[in-house]
Amino acid sequence: MQGMDYEALFAATPSPYLVLGRDLVIVEVNQAYLEATGRSRQDLLGQRIFDAFPDNPDNSEADGVENLSASLERVLTSHEPDTMALQRYDIPVMGRPGSFEERWWSPINTPIIGQDGRVTWIIHRVEDVTAFVQAHATWNAPGKHLTERDALEAELYGRARELQRLNEELRNAHTRERQVAVTLQEAMLQSPDLARHQDVAVRYLPAAGSLNVCGDWYDVVDLADGRFAVAVGDVVGHGLEAAAVMGMLRSALSAAIRALERPAQALEVLGLYARSLEGALNTTVVKAMVDPRSHLIIYSNAGHPPPVLVHPDGRCMLLDEAVDPPLGARPQHVPRPQAGQPYAPGDTLVLYTDGLIERRDEDIDAGLARLTEALGRHRFLSPERLADALLADLGMVRGAHDDIALVVVRL
Repeated sequence: MQGMDYEALFAATPSPYLVLGRDLVIVEVNQAYLEATGRSRQDLLGQRIFDAFPDNPDNSEADGVENLSASLERVLTSHEPDTMALQRYDIPVMGRPGSFEERWWSPINTPIIGQDGRVTWIIHRVEDVTAFVQAHATWNAPGKHLTERDALEAELYGRARELQRLNEELRNAHTRERQVAVTLQEAMLQSPDLARHQDVAVRYLPAAGSLNVCGDWYDVVDLADGRFAVAVGDVVGHGLEAAAVMGMLRSALSAAIRALERPAQALEVLGLYARSLEGALNTTVVKAMVDPRSHLIIYSNAGHPPPVLVHPDGRCMLLDEAVDPPLGARPQHVPRPQAGQPYAPGDTLVLYTDGLIERRDEDIDAGLARLTEALGRHRFLSPERLADALLADLGMVRGAHDDIALVVVRL
């Protein structure tokens, strides 16, 4: 809206608001917050929130700092708003050192995301519900007669406290499950041969909102005579089941390429194995073998987005001459195609999964054009920096609706 004074709008907002930096220092405050806490702007600006509002040392059960700190940390980590349950958080009484006043708050913490994809500020909004809580402190007093409205409010209040307990249990369970998922992911994506390739960079980004494990994978395998193979694959689905299928297919393909050394034959073996594995059908995968002696890339593709060969002059070539349906898509076994592509030293080979390029309601050709344009622009960067620049340019730093695997090879 033209001419709107957002500073005046923030100052006049009736709900109490603080704006915190990533370091949890107070950078802005509105008038409603000052009135709710009995503070001035000079009292709060530049102060760390827990220095301005420490726990009440006379309350052995005080957990306001702990609960608010955990909520703010969740916001910084998840980049999502966090609604806290009703909190008792006493505040110091101005002009009376060491004295605290009982306060009850209903807080919401909301992130503001900067252009770099990181949380820049956190908006801390609270509602002071002290009067409500104190007014109902005598609900259970002897001889007290509850009206129908009192009973309803008491039930809602009780349910809010129960919801707080259940939410905390859910967060703890999610944290444990996420730790298991991350450990599983790291174990399944280990590639010992990768350490011997300084000109190869790999990235894996889980789908936003997932358990941090999905069905995408990458692999790097050393072969005889200085050759090596790289692969990316994508199992249909998300979560632990898709990750388990991914782990088995990745291991099978790694073994197959070591024994057969021809990408097409390795994918044929993988396709036969996928038919016996529940959840493996329609997996897409591309396998490429690089031969530094002959400067040749030999590849085979099972329904996967095409690798890109980037030349030093910025030209990008899609390796799309050996494309076949995904694993198990055909009712009968048919030998898979294979193609060869010469390369020159200094070229860059890029393999990726569809989460990098696909967007809702957009043709895949638009995603491929966006990818090749970014690759051409960043072609002189090292593989590690090129991988990061690519994810940043395509808006994937914070993840996407699908997980992403990426391999960048400087040839």
